[in-house]
Amino acid sequence: MRIVLLNGSPKRKESASRTLLEELKYYLFEKKGLSEAETGEVGLHQAAVSGEALAGLGDAEAWVFAFPLYVDGIPGHLLSCLAQLEEACSTSRKVHIYGIVNCGFYEGIQAEPALELLQNWCEKTGCIWSGGLGVGGGGGLGQIPSGKKGQGPLGPVDLALEALADRILQGEKQENRYVSVALPRFLYKNAAQWGWRQMIKRNGGRKRDLGTRPK
Repeated sequence: MRIVLLNGSPKRKESASRTLLEELKYYLFEKKGLSEAETGEVGLHQAAVSGEALAGLGDAEAWVFAFPLYVDGIPGHLLSCLAQLEEACSTSRKVHIYGIVNCGFYEGIQAEPALELLQNWCEKTGCIWSGGLGVGGGGGLGQIPSGKKGQGPLGPVDLALEALADRILQGEKQENRYVSVALPRFLYKNAAQWGWRQMIKRNGGRKRDLGTRPK
């Protein structure tokens, strides 16, 4: 079978969506024996899908979308891409659609509305909604050192991605699953607040600016 991984983050580099897709590729390649010739990768970083990207999607049996949660939903630029992909769905054979949504919230269940939106899109286009994964603690995915697979702070995310890889390769559906990094909630929150303070300093701001509201 052929699988296409679609990165729907507006960030071209160092995004949590990229981190999750790389981990999924590990399980597809190293653990499940899929070859690189059987996969494709498409970056949906802007509100337009290139002709080259559309051509690469046509013969795939499964599309795996990965994107960040934006205001409890799908990022606006990706919604535009989904509208363009409707025609590709209607003219191709039935494609299995999987979703991986990461959020800065600690609780992965916060991604539930976004996965439901992707499911609704499948019902409109005729694609086969095959389930997804909501990942909480997305802000730490690229910051936490990776240890042994399936263990440590990233252990729950690793195990969920491995299970998703199984479903994808077998062409099966799964119930939506929600996980988070294995860190205490207060520790994750404190680390995030420290990160914001460092980020605003690097950009010439002040700590008190974090509470500024638009007029």
